[in-house]
Amino acid sequence: MRTKQSVKFVAYIWLLVLVILTALVIVTIQGIRNNFSANGDRSLSPVSSANCRTIKHEMGETKVCGQPKKIVVFGSPILESLLTLDIQPSGFADYFMFHKGNFDKPSQQIPYLGNRITTQPANLGLLSSPSIEAILKGQPDLILGTQYNASQYKILSKIAPTLLLDWNNAEKNLKTIAEAIGSSKKAEPLLAETKQQIKTARDSFAPIVAKSPKMLLLHSGKLQDIYLGDDAFGLCSSLIKKLGFQLILPPELNKNYPVSVSIETLSQFNDADSIILLGSNFSKLDNENSFKEHQLLNLKQAWEKNAIAQSLKASKNGRVYFIPYYMCAGLPGSIGTKLYLRELKKQLLSAS
Repeated sequence: MRTKQSVKFVAYIWLLVLVILTALVIVTIQGIRNNFSANGDRSLSPVSSANCRTIKHEMGETKVCGQPKKIVVFGSPILESLLTLDIQPSGFADYFMFHKGNFDKPSQQIPYLGNRITTQPANLGLLSSPSIEAILKGQPDLILGTQYNASQYKILSKIAPTLLLDWNNAEKNLKTIAEAIGSSKKAEPLLAETKQQIKTARDSFAPIVAKSPKMLLLHSGKLQDIYLGDDAFGLCSSLIKKLGFQLILPPELNKNYPVSVSIETLSQFNDADSIILLGSNFSKLDNENSFKEHQLLNLKQAWEKNAIAQSLKASKNGRVYFIPYYMCAGLPGSIGTKLYLRELKKQLLSAS
């Protein structure tokens, strides 16, 4: 026969077990929530389970559901496409580290595109090694990167649906991103508008092309390493050709890779009527204007001081032009095309 003490003891034990079980349930639920947050698993969300689309990209196929609100972006070409579609990024990582800390003043911290950003996106570091901790903190609905993020694709895909795109294929990227955010119909009119801009510009450049068709396109920092602008230069070279100019290139050129030349061999290209020098100096960014000048300053000074460079026909005729490499290499889409065209018109048309 049980005593009062034994009954109280049993009741106490059951109460203790109940408390422990309740605590375990709370911890388990919290753990599940944290796991969903860390892994980007929103499969239980009624919004994400509806209106799903299977998107093809560089790494295969990825399912994107609903309309993503928080979009993380790696690389200026992808940010360019997103902004072209009037979508703001929640986080951004670029090829070069121009700014440390969050983008609280994007117009001064992100070259060329910052003035189109109305939010304060998180700075996720370098494109090649983005901060996983910062990405997790932002809890993105969608991650957009390039082929340079292939090594991180597996872990990024666990955080949120991840699409990796071709850096230079701006037209395809715009269509893919438009489909991913549920706005497929937006892409074609935007692409048509860019093509019309190029066609109109070609008419404007026609008199110059007729008179001085041969163009030498070079990329360098300060004439120590010089590369010929060929098909490997994306928009930088393709737009020049679309305007009607003939790029001066050696016949044996391997068009799959940038070809380096020395300053001593530039005399071989003396038949060029004009020369465009794409300058690059990717260091500290203060604001958009200083960024542009910073890319070109060393190259301009080196060109002006070099006897071989000054002996070329284009130099003697005052037909050497300096344009930031990042403008066309970092922005191969609609925005970059508009900026590049504006710079070409400003320099080449005013000199004619």
